[in-house]
Amino acid sequence: MQIDARPFAYDFDVAHTALVIIDMQRDFIEPGGFGETLGNDVSLLAAIVPACQAALGAWRRAGGMVVHTREAHKPDLSDCPPAKRLRGNPSLRIGDVGPMGRILVAGEPGNQIIPALSPVAGETVIDKPGKGMFYGTTLHAQFQQAGITHLIFMGVTTEVCVQTSMREANDRGYDCLLLEDCTESYFPHFKAAAVEMLRAQGAIVGWTATSAQLITTLKTTA
Repeated sequence: MQIDARPFAYDFDVAHTALVIIDMQRDFIEPGGFGETLGNDVSLLAAIVPACQAALGAWRRAGGMVVHTREAHKPDLSDCPPAKRLRGNPSLRIGDVGPMGRILVAGEPGNQIIPALSPVAGETVIDKPGKGMFYGTTLHAQFQQAGITHLIFMGVTTEVCVQTSMREANDRGYDCLLLEDCTESYFPHFKAAAVEMLRAQGAIVGWTATSAQLITTLKTTA
């Protein structure tokens, strides 16, 4: 299959491609979560949910591998160093109790993926202690075992966990595509800059396209 992506066409085979959905969690997207405690407008992130749903639905129908990540820490915070925890709102940090339970702690209500994008049976869910999806996880080994060579990305936030994960993937040899309307930042100009950086210099990190382009490609080649 081929998508007329930027900066040039992106070729992929569904059998060897995974759709990766980064951190579409209540803590980041819903009011009362970690994102809002930092003073952010979470409605910006919530706005991409319909496009993400459409792309995920099309990908599921095509039979491709789906991976959901959650930024999540152990209850004792042994995997959350001070360099990460002691940032942001000094009165409500990672591990503290917020409106949706302990912030970014595995198993807490706010740490779950939003209902609109909930994983279904057979889909991979990865709890990652870092911003990148490979740090402290077995994801690279899982991809290798499944014969995955290409990754299509959605999720939040563009300039932090999405970009970090794409750069990590690029270093590991994966060809990566970002769906521009399925990713967002609390700061729109950060998203714009990140998208430009990722596809600059001949797709130095990866390609970008829209969910509509992906969906059309999957329909026309089915």
